[in-house]
Amino acid sequence: MADKKAYALRISSDVLDAIQRWADDDLRSVNAQIEYVLRRALREAGRLKAPPPDPVVDDGADS
Repeated sequence: MADKKAYALRISSDVLDAIQRWADDDLRSVNAQIEYVLRRALREAGRLKAPPPDPVVDDGADS
């Protein structure tokens, strides 16, 4: 996992309230929700590579 850096963010109270409601709906912290939204926007803008897909694990159940 990449190193995390602290960053102070000034944000309007109405935006923070909306992020808090969204985070509550998604069972995330406000910090995690902000990072989720930023990562999604960066991927959509082509500024961040998509994460690699999860590896498929063969448990041998079909053999």
